[in-house]
Amino acid sequence: MASFEGQARAVRDAAPVAADGSPGRRPTGAADARQRLDLLHAVVDLLPVGVRIAGADGQVILANAAAAQFAAPTHDAGVAGAAGPVSVVETAAGPDGARTFLVASRTAQVCGETLHLSGAVDITERVRTETELLRRAYHDELTGLPNRSLIRERVESILARGEADRPFALAFIDIDNFKHINDFYSHAIGDALLVKFVQRISSHLRGSDILARMSGDEFVLILDPVESREQIAGVIERLVDHLKQPFLIDGFEIFTSASIGVSFYPEHGGDYEALRRNADTAMYRAKADVKGGASFFDLNMGQAVTARMEREQRLRLAIRDRRFYCAFQPKVDIRTHEVVGIEALVRWRDGNGDIQGPSEFIALAVELGLIDQITHMVLGETVAAMGHIDEAFGPDTTISINVAAKQATNIGFMRSFARALEDTGRADRFMIELTEDAFLAKNQFQADVLPLLRRLGVRVSIDDFGTGYSSLSTLADITADEIKIDRSFITGIHDRPRSQNVLKAIESLSAALGMTVVAEGIETFEELAYLQAATRIRYAQGFYFSKPIFLGDLAHGDDVAAESRAVAHARELPETRGSRASGAGPRYAGRI
Repeated sequence: MASFEGQARAVRDAAPVAADGSPGRRPTGAADARQRLDLLHAVVDLLPVGVRIAGADGQVILANAAAAQFAAPTHDAGVAGAAGPVSVVETAAGPDGARTFLVASRTAQVCGETLHLSGAVDITERVRTETELLRRAYHDELTGLPNRSLIRERVESILARGEADRPFALAFIDIDNFKHINDFYSHAIGDALLVKFVQRISSHLRGSDILARMSGDEFVLILDPVESREQIAGVIERLVDHLKQPFLIDGFEIFTSASIGVSFYPEHGGDYEALRRNADTAMYRAKADVKGGASFFDLNMGQAVTARMEREQRLRLAIRDRRFYCAFQPKVDIRTHEVVGIEALVRWRDGNGDIQGPSEFIALAVELGLIDQITHMVLGETVAAMGHIDEAFGPDTTISINVAAKQATNIGFMRSFARALEDTGRADRFMIELTEDAFLAKNQFQADVLPLLRRLGVRVSIDDFGTGYSSLSTLADITADEIKIDRSFITGIHDRPRSQNVLKAIESLSAALGMTVVAEGIETFEELAYLQAATRIRYAQGFYFSKPIFLGDLAHGDDVAAESRAVAHARELPETRGSRASGAGPRYAGRI
């Protein structure tokens, strides 16, 4: 065929033009027919689709330039027996690689002759785009593994076999501490680790096994078929051991591990979602026991997960419906029995009306990221109750609010909490109680958080000292106003010489550092008597003085106060009874 320019010229020349430039008259007869045939050939040759006409014997009568680009099978024999048009996709080699064509063919009778007519469109780019989109839709970009959508389809296709007597295993794999690796080394190193991690797992797999990446550092492995549990246990054990070996990446020797949970079809589920969920549950059990281990699902795990899910839902609903309340426990001067402060303790009134203490829900709230809302609720209710607090205990009583260790090093939360304290107009009245864990990152706390609190006049207390990462050197490094010794040191202190020595050491160092010491959990006369007689500790809390008091008791009655004062008075040491001042004061008399 001629070049494009030549073909266009043929089309132009086929239409005669008069001397004045107007269209001329076309020739008639044979000349006209010849000219029309030339015009048809030129136009067909310019078409962007391939056109080919073959006779009954298969000989090509007409083929334009586009049709000449591929030498694929014509399927004329199939077309001849077809009732209508036939469309097929054909692939042919080309100078720049394989090309793909959509070819439509049909047989027609023209002027008494049988002709095979074909048209072909180059769909190479469309096919490449569709293939790439399909790959991206069903495969992970980084590792090339099937993604969560494809693994679900693969499992469903296995289940569709209907072979309940042919079990398979689903393993849920999670890389331990992957976030820390990303943060410490870089995300590029993390990506390289994921690729090597996949390569290491794949080296243990059979051709029938399927590995997929679910997200981030989570993978699902289908082990099919399963000969026995022992066989799968062996595979998983080898995987766990191999994944503990160091990974060498960009000159770094990176140590990590994987926690794996395994479920079996049909024992642990009849569909993909049940199998995945149960394997995930088993994985978390393995991670809780010891990271870098494996666990097989059992029904007890399922019951525990159901109970946890229900508890999570109830907790979220409680936050939405604001079912949290404050109880206030006095902090007492054990020498004068003056109430010098109160601690706001959060309580959850569940749907059954039962009151639950913080040990029942605080850890879960921290894990779920809900603790910030609860802490702000406690502050809000405490501020709303300050009139009753002042009336009951006096306007100079300090108010302590607990902040979780995870919150203490969350600069965003602490800034918002500091603003809320400032908005009360009495920030200097508040004391923030933190457990020792908050001071593990003491540089961050003391550099970024403490100045916020100091500027407002907010004081800091170390709560439950002795239950965390306690050491006297840690105490010396912490800038705090108060230290509260956990009741585990105080219980039966009068009969425990070793605890007495530890208590005296804490007392001496705290005094040297200018920290006030508070003994928590005083419940018996003997404990109080020992502190009064054998130590210089001045302040204490505990049921011996008063149980936590709800706002309704503060606002509507004196029964709790009267009872607390009567009990305390009856139990006082003889030498302290005469030192008590007489006369009325605020409700609860500011004393216990």
